[in-house]
Amino acid sequence: MLKQDSRILIVGLGLIGGSYAEGLTKAGFEVGAVTRSQESIDFALAKGFISSGTTEVTREYVSRFDIIVFALYPHVFLSWIGNYQDYIKPGALLTDVTGVKRSVVYKVQEMLRDDLEFVGAHPMAGRELYGVRNADCSVFKGANYIVTPTGANTEEAVAACEDLGRALGFGCISRLSPEEHDEMVGFLSQLTHCIAVALMNSKESRHLAEFTGDSFRDLTRIARINDGMWSELFLLNRDELLSQMDLFIGKFGELRDALAAGDMDKMREMMRISTERRSYFDRK
Repeated sequence: MLKQDSRILIVGLGLIGGSYAEGLTKAGFEVGAVTRSQESIDFALAKGFISSGTTEVTREYVSRFDIIVFALYPHVFLSWIGNYQDYIKPGALLTDVTGVKRSVVYKVQEMLRDDLEFVGAHPMAGRELYGVRNADCSVFKGANYIVTPTGANTEEAVAACEDLGRALGFGCISRLSPEEHDEMVGFLSQLTHCIAVALMNSKESRHLAEFTGDSFRDLTRIARINDGMWSELFLLNRDELLSQMDLFIGKFGELRDALAAGDMDKMREMMRISTERRSYFDRK
């Protein structure tokens, strides 16, 4: 169970880290932050997202906290654990917001001291913007939150991580293995970003902006993408994402072949399936 007097440290005060900080502060927790930019610290302090913050990773500061949330690129997260885990207080709970799990969770758990515990988590919410200045904890309200425990985790720590999601306002909290998570996110998130990127790369569209309707805007909203972060996530989940891309290419090919052949029955069948399956998400 998550204790109300727990001190929570956010490492990485960007869009999601900043939104966590805002939401957890509003939920009554003492929240601190470590991030590279003093400007980000100053902004978060001025907004009341955090009660303290620093750009220097020191034992004195880090050891104050009971829970640490890592909102970093995967390679930076792994490096941070390797360099600074000795600064963390014994018995602390570690979690994250990383968008891939197999390549992160097991490595972190193998690296950690025996008196620390890491439970992977993934908030399925965000915006197509960057930085703490765009942080907004309201994006978590009613959204999905996934916890990815392994055999190395205790039920107490997993439950506390789930409580963290509840404190932030997530509506549906689920447990998946790291493998199940990466298959799911490969289809629901990474593939959709690939489609949006490929569509925007298909045609120079500056002159089309004044003609577009909502369908194009909705489909390409996520094409405004953090290339550094998402390319790393794609590569870390490469095999699963390639499998999902092949699945999509196959179905897109079926639709193209039906159109080329003038096969209205096949097109309508695919559209009926599409409409039915989309309704599942409307009900959610």
